[in-house]
Amino acid sequence: MRKNKILNSIIDNLKTLFIALLIAIILRSLFFQPFYIPSSSMEPTLLVGDRLFVSKYSYGYSKHSFPFSPPLYNDRVLYKEPLRGDLVVFKTPADNRTDYIKRLIGLPGDTIQFINGDLFLNSKKILRKKIDIKNKIRCGNVTIPVNAYEETLPSGVKYTAVYSKIGTLQNSDKFIVPNNHFFLLGDNRDCSKDSRFLLDVGYVKKLNLVGKAKLIFFSNDSKINSVLKVWNWSESFRFNRLFKRL
Repeated sequence: MRKNKILNSIIDNLKTLFIALLIAIILRSLFFQPFYIPSSSMEPTLLVGDRLFVSKYSYGYSKHSFPFSPPLYNDRVLYKEPLRGDLVVFKTPADNRTDYIKRLIGLPGDTIQFINGDLFLNSKKILRKKIDIKNKIRCGNVTIPVNAYEETLPSGVKYTAVYSKIGTLQNSDKFIVPNNHFFLLGDNRDCSKDSRFLLDVGYVKKLNLVGKAKLIFFSNDSKINSVLKVWNWSESFRFNRLFKRL
C-alpha cells in the first residue's frame, strides 16, 4: 500500500511537471519569449546584459517560433510584415539556429547603400542629426569613441545609431533586398555583423523571423559584477532600464 502511494505521488508530480513544461513551451512559442543580449552590436539601444521580452505573434509563426525549429511547415502562418525600424530577432541564415537581433532597415525590393558615410534608402539619404550621448560605447571588450546620430526613417521612426571616430564604413555596394527577405543593421554600425556581411548574415528570409523586441525587463552589467552577487547590484544593476519599452 505504501509503495502504491509513493508511486502515485511520483506520477502526480511528473504530470504536474509535464503540464507546467507544456504551458511554458506554449507561452514561449506563441506569445512572449525572454532573450539575453550578449554583444554590443546594438549599443546604445541595447546593452550587453539587457534581458528582453520578444513578442512571438508580431510577425506570425514559423518553425523558428518553436524550440529547436522543428521542420513542421516551411512558411509562416498568420504572417504580418514587419515595419522599418523594428527591432527584430531572427535566426541567422548561416546556420538557422543562432538568434540575432538587429534593426530592420530594408523591405523586399528596397535598395540600401552607404555613400560617403551616409545611409541611403531607395536612393534617398536617411535624415540624421548629430547628438551627444553619455553612454560609453563598447565594441567587444574595448570601448570606442563614436559619433552619435539620431536617424529618422521615411516612416518617421527615430533611433540612435553610432559610428566609430577612428574608422567607419564610408562606401558600400548597393544592396537590393530580394523578395521575401529583409535587410537589417546593428545600431552600433562599426561593431555589428549584419546584412552587410552576405556570407555571415546577409538578407534575412521571412521564414527566419522570430519576433519583435518589446520590453527590457532586467539589465545587469556583468562586466562590473555577476548578477548572482545580489549584494553588489547597486554597482551593476541598471535601474533606469527596468521595464523600458522598445
